[in-house]
Amino acid sequence: MNDITFYQRFEADILAGRKTITIRDKSESHFKAGDILRVGRFEDNQYFCAIEVLSVSPITLDELTEQHVKQENMGLEELKEMIRGIYPSESLLYVISFKVL
Repeated sequence: MNDITFYQRFEADILAGRKTITIRDKSESHFKAGDILRVGRFEDNQYFCAIEVLSVSPITLDELTEQHVKQENMGLEELKEMIRGIYPSESLLYVISFKVL
């Protein structure tokens, strides 16, 4: 069983260390610095690595910066639209910073 999943399109960036944050809703805000998580692909839940959580910080859509955009490899409006699609009723989200083990 995986602890957290990512869309398959992010797998290569995660493994290469280019993607080191993820933006999630309250249901995944319980992670804390030092937690080791099994990571799987959202599409098939196939395990592909383990990560260590470095920090968990609250954020709103309006607080997203170029740093967040760079991590997601898309434009700011595209990122906001993707987040709204995944979490349509959430105003408070959480940035989970991590490193691959």
